[in-house]
Amino acid sequence: METLAGEERETGMTPEARAMYAARRDRLRGLMARRGLDALLVSRAPNRFYLSGFELHDPQCNESAGSLVITADSRDWLATDARYTDAAARLWDEDRIFRYGADAARDLAGLLRRSGARAGFEAKGVSFSFGRELMAHAGRFPALEAADGLVERLRRCKEPAEIAAMERSFSLNHRLMRHVEEGLARGQWRGREERELAWEIERFFRGNGAEGLAFASIVAAGANGALPHAIPGRTRIPAEGPVLVDVGCRVDSYCSDQTRTFWAGDKPSREFSRTLSLVREAQAAAMAVMKPGVALADVYAAALKVFKAAGVEKHFTHGLGHGVGLETHEAPSLSPRATGALLPGMTVTVEPGLYYPEWGGVRWEHTVLVTEDGIRPF
Repeated sequence: METLAGEERETGMTPEARAMYAARRDRLRGLMARRGLDALLVSRAPNRFYLSGFELHDPQCNESAGSLVITADSRDWLATDARYTDAAARLWDEDRIFRYGADAARDLAGLLRRSGARAGFEAKGVSFSFGRELMAHAGRFPALEAADGLVERLRRCKEPAEIAAMERSFSLNHRLMRHVEEGLARGQWRGREERELAWEIERFFRGNGAEGLAFASIVAAGANGALPHAIPGRTRIPAEGPVLVDVGCRVDSYCSDQTRTFWAGDKPSREFSRTLSLVREAQAAAMAVMKPGVALADVYAAALKVFKAAGVEKHFTHGLGHGVGLETHEAPSLSPRATGALLPGMTVTVEPGLYYPEWGGVRWEHTVLVTEDGIRPF
């Protein structure tokens, strides 16, 4: 995507990128019209970026780089504070930049009042305190309501430029996995701490073109592999034993996410070999049913069926997968409670896992693109 790489991101936006973001906002207006909304306050950072190219990340959880106010009449606003005004002007018409002061909730409520009689906001993208203040300042006009999920609905199915960015991200992730596997096979990491391997992973990603990590790397040796979100620590890589590696990078603003569970050494245990075989069988069963129109919950059920047949389903303790894109975890979800169906352009992980506190766990993850007639792995 042109505005997400190199000099373009530093100096401005190409006409092609400007048209792309405008088209996305127009599609959002269609969803707003169905809700009867005159305006929508977009506060979630990835949604803001998806619609404008402005600031994919907020500084931290209690700070915001800004919001968008998308209006039914196409007179959209980029709202931010003094820290980001210059950055906003590189991407947005200066006449449509709204700079709020110390009381952002009050100022944004006033902007919404100018934008129509009925407005929505992303309640899940702001704190309870901010939402309460926003509604208090809005009063009875404009009529203000929670309107979550509208931008996420657009983001579920990726555009060609997004898919191309993800292909670059996943290509680097696959290179990283080969690098780790080869190092383990050579005994390079024997006796080293998990956190040392985690640092090598980050160094490899950044040294080969990634903007950064998509999420904090998971490196779990031995029994730590039974913790699905293990934090790399001082546990050492064994001479013989399982090592779970779950990592992702960000390239051109888009994430990758892959898990592999390797055996360090050359004598895999019977438990490990059987578990790895079952996990990969469950993944293959799930991927075999994936195509447009298949219910999300049915994909999960296909993997669970394999585990139930083997009598190990109680060791499968999480959902089967999730969407990947600007965020590592986004819609859709592959879980027993998921509603809806697969659609062309969705990019989802398929990551069954089995976990045993006494010796560790095995998770094996591919991310796939849903095509017009099936899927293809990244």
